Amino acid sequence: MIKIDYPNPTFKIKTESHQELIFDTNRKKWIVLTPEEWVRQNFLQYLIQTKKYPASLISVEKEISLGELKKRYDVVIYKNDKPWMMVECKEMEVPISEKTILQILNYNQILEVEFLIITNGKETFGIETSTKKYLSFIPEY
Repeated sequence: MIKIDYPNPTFKIKTESHQELIFDTNRKKWIVLTPEEWVRQNFLQYLIQTKKYPASLISVEKEISLGELKKRYDVVIYKNDKPWMMVECKEMEVPISEKTILQILNYNQILEVEFLIITNGKETFGIETSTKKYLSFIPEY
């Protein structure tokens, strides 16, 4: 498991039509604040503020095709013009399970990244795809 020290949140949050919204600085728009979105936004800020990943090279919630199926990944970080790391976020109450691992492995058939990260905000796991070794830390950009 990887220990994450999240930065203090500085999010813009508002209520509109009885829904809480959070401003996603990567997508540059207001997003419904679901439990999964809370985890995603905190992890993004960890990558940007703590790990100093370039925000301009982080892609959030984009569609990919898995055969006939259309799916959306949570976060992909690019390096040297190609996908380098993929992050799958789950809400805090969802345990990281075989189902979650299979989901990110399926997405990786298309993206072929070097690193896979799965987090629910409390627990974070990672693997280097070439060596199939578990990570004890989030790689430096």
